[in-house]
Amino acid sequence: MKALLKTEFPGLKLLSRGKVRDNYDLGDSLLIVSTDRISAFDHILPNGIPDKGKVLNQISIFWFEMTAGLVRNHLKEHRVERFPGPLAPHAEVLGGRSVVVKRLEMLPIECVVRGYLAGSGFKDYRKTGTLCGVRLPEGLQESSRLPEPIFTPSTKAVTGHDDNIPFAKVVDLVGRADAERVRDLSLAIYKSACEHAESRGILIADTKFEFGRDLPGHLQETDRQDTRVGTLPRRRSVRIGWSGRSPRCRPTRGPRWPGANAPARRPDRGGRGAS
Repeated sequence: MKALLKTEFPGLKLLSRGKVRDNYDLGDSLLIVSTDRISAFDHILPNGIPDKGKVLNQISIFWFEMTAGLVRNHLKEHRVERFPGPLAPHAEVLGGRSVVVKRLEMLPIECVVRGYLAGSGFKDYRKTGTLCGVRLPEGLQESSRLPEPIFTPSTKAVTGHDDNIPFAKVVDLVGRADAERVRDLSLAIYKSACEHAESRGILIADTKFEFGRDLPGHLQETDRQDTRVGTLPRRRSVRIGWSGRSPRCRPTRGPRWPGANAPARRPDRGGRGAS
């Protein structure tokens, strides 16, 4: 089985090629194709993982459908047999790894929610006692659950790393009404996703959302449509771990909660992970 690292469809206009996804212009809609490329620490690796894009796409669809009662999203169709006619000749490649979505005006921010003290956040806490400028209680250990999830927005850089920004900057960028709306929606989606995941033995340490406006001006949640792509992983990054150790994802036969007696792997280096 060969990994799909790049797509080219005669007759379709390529809009952008992100780290993982290829985006095509369908007029008032977009075709987003999840390839098998691997993005790690702002770099695209030379080798892919066969069908990785299909898994990524299905995770996105799952969470969009599960959270549809909380916020609108840009998903129009994921069943390839119902795609617009011009896409029919490419159904074999598109099946399982692509979606047709609404075109939106993207907000220029990343909406990050953190529920655990993990990764680079723990490094900041050890130095300053804060997490992205938010003062935290003393004595927290690595991977400690925070008293309440916190909203830690960032810029949306075209290249390189995003930079954390205060909520006041979000207000400057999008206006107070939309700033408060995306903050509240991000926290609500995260809490709802955590409840579902924890019932299945998964702890969601932190997550990232993006929002855009449709023509009437309604806010909607999206997959990334620019050059940085991830879905409910790094758009919702999933880490499993326990207090006092660096979180690690691992298969389990049942729920593994903080405090479980499992061997630690090499230390988490923090920063942006792979998608």
